[in-house]
Amino acid sequence: MSDFNNAFLNVRQLSEYLHLNEKKVYAMAAEGEIPATKLTGKWLFPKSLVDRWLLESCHGGIMADRLLLAGSDDPLLQAAANRLTQKLKTKALFSYTVTGTKLGLDLLGQGHADACAIHWGRAEESEVRHPALLQRYSQCKHWVLVHLFCRSQGLIVRGADQMRFETTADALECSTRWVVRQEGAGSQRFLNEWLAGQAVPFDSLTVGHTAFSEREVASLIAKGEADIGPGTLSAAREFGLGFISVCNESFDLVVPRNVYFRNLLQQLFEFLQSVEGIELASRLQGYDLTHCGRLVWSSESE
Repeated sequence: MSDFNNAFLNVRQLSEYLHLNEKKVYAMAAEGEIPATKLTGKWLFPKSLVDRWLLESCHGGIMADRLLLAGSDDPLLQAAANRLTQKLKTKALFSYTVTGTKLGLDLLGQGHADACAIHWGRAEESEVRHPALLQRYSQCKHWVLVHLFCRSQGLIVRGADQMRFETTADALECSTRWVVRQEGAGSQRFLNEWLAGQAVPFDSLTVGHTAFSEREVASLIAKGEADIGPGTLSAAREFGLGFISVCNESFDLVVPRNVYFRNLLQQLFEFLQSVEGIELASRLQGYDLTHCGRLVWSSESE
């Protein structure tokens, strides 16, 4: 008999643990149906994630009393998560950890998150870009993409600098101190594309800080530690800062099918479409919730 106390199981051990033949285990790993990783050509299965995967498959998921969101940062989504947490009290856990788009998808693919918020370019291109991004992951066969809202994306500046930096040349002067986002964040992708449109290499910027959230970008500018950085209108307004609008972008949620109908996730959609959610978005500024909750993409629809 195999030792099932190991942190990782090989194919033979997992086949014994699940009472499946090894051929079936190989097929499930290749299709991304079970938590797995490949090391030097051999499949390994983290036992803790396999156990969680088994629990999730029981009657709609024993973990239905919690929802762990990862991915891109957004002030409205954070505010909605805070309000749902207060409504739920001790009945359930609603958690939102800001990681950036790509790390969030990595965490979702490894089973460490229940859903991932993403943004990866202009709204008018999102129905092509977002599915293309998801298809880089083998687990996408089990994911659906749901639209949350559109939001105004651009450059955050101090109010006194807004008119000066609307002249692109001034924003790109070597004396201008930039705060940027980490690689893999949707806002950093936006900045790189904006710079490409100006025919300016990223390396030419004077970068003083790398921030890991919308609020951190705005906070550094508000404290005078940076002059300009990528972000949303809502983050700028929260800190009383100026904002140079560049585009609208679609902010979407990637969800495994077995999580999509979970009550906590449906409560999030319902809140954002409620009078309270719409009024909250209006106060934060820069949001359009017209199509909130619309299913954008599923591998089954291809």
